Amino acid sequence: MGAIFQTIADRIGDTSTLLLAVLFFGAVASLVALAVKGLGQTLQHLKQAGTFTWVLAATIGAIGVYVGWQELMRGPSGAGRAQTGPSRVPVHSARVERKAFPVVLNGLGTVQPLNMVSVRSRVDGQIEKIAFEEGQMVHEGDPLVQIDPAPFEAALNQAIAKEAQDQASLRNAQQDLERTTVLAKQGNATQQLLDQRTAQVAQLIAQLQADKAAIESARVQLNYTTINSPLTGRVGFRLIDRGNIVHANDQNAMLTVTQLQPIAVIFTAPEDQLPAIASALKARPLKVTALSSDGRKSLGEGTLFLIDNQVDSASGTIRLKASFDNTNNALWPGLSVATRLHLNTLPDAIVVPDRAVQRGPNGLFAYVVAADGTAQMRKLKVGRIEDGDAMIEEGLAVGEQIVVSGQYRVQPGAPLQVQRAAEGQSIKFD
Repeated sequence: MGAIFQTIADRIGDTSTLLLAVLFFGAVASLVALAVKGLGQTLQHLKQAGTFTWVLAATIGAIGVYVGWQELMRGPSGAGRAQTGPSRVPVHSARVERKAFPVVLNGLGTVQPLNMVSVRSRVDGQIEKIAFEEGQMVHEGDPLVQIDPAPFEAALNQAIAKEAQDQASLRNAQQDLERTTVLAKQGNATQQLLDQRTAQVAQLIAQLQADKAAIESARVQLNYTTINSPLTGRVGFRLIDRGNIVHANDQNAMLTVTQLQPIAVIFTAPEDQLPAIASALKARPLKVTALSSDGRKSLGEGTLFLIDNQVDSASGTIRLKASFDNTNNALWPGLSVATRLHLNTLPDAIVVPDRAVQRGPNGLFAYVVAADGTAQMRKLKVGRIEDGDAMIEEGLAVGEQIVVSGQYRVQPGAPLQVQRAAEGQSIKFD
């Protein structure tokens, strides 16, 4: 019976074989049922049905058993027998190519402004006017805040008046000195008086210089009452209101202005890549691409301009800084981004889709489609994987056809039904 079940299992895929199997087991089941009822009941049944009927039923059952058994043991023929071989595994394939391959370092970074200013008051006073809106783009020199200038204008006028007073005193002292000099020559004035008049003139000249400095200081203080933007950038939250009193020693800023164009991205690279990065940077500017944190969307392209002066021994990385024009304002200070540093391009590399590379217990491998349409396993030595392509150092030759999908059903030596991924057409093997 074991051989019978094995034969049926081997032929079960054929429709005619399945029908004969059903007939065979039906006939056997009928005969067994008759035997169980007992010889007495069988004879009684035969008397009622008639001898001819019994003989006919037995003959038909025997013929069915014989035919079914012979067909099962012989197996299907013709077209059915052609299907007994192993079925082909459907897969997609691609060609091994030789082409330029970019050498790229992937990393993570943070966007930082090249310049950011916290605007504070340099004088004490009351805010008279606020000339900006939150989130506004301002240019260098644009007015932001106006502090009440009246006290500082008064101080300037006072300094100017003091200068005029000292100038009058100086002219009078110079005249006294001239007269005393003439009298001293005639012997009508003592030398002591002449020395005193000379010192007085020098003192008033120095006082005038101090007056000029006081005037300049008053003008500077007056200019501080008008606060202008120190750079071109975007204004953040407004932290003061009209009418507030501000002081020169306040710790909190009135607002911040952040430069967005250009902007910087600080990212890291492994310390073992430092020689290659430094060498490439000496030869030419290195292109850096900033992408969204999931790596799907490009946010901008920039240029590497700074390598930090020391390696972080705790993480084993080196910090790098790149500048981006950021004309579309896609990069925002504090934003986390993925980075791609393009070191160089290998002009003559063997490249395959990275989907073809599989990982097994003995390392990396790929399935190659042999000339007879069967799968052949090849061990691989992979250099780098970038943008969906893998650079192959050992294991494949240009022009070979490799499996890129459907590998989970493939075994070494298995026949394949191949579709080229690029063409979408089946390749049949005889």
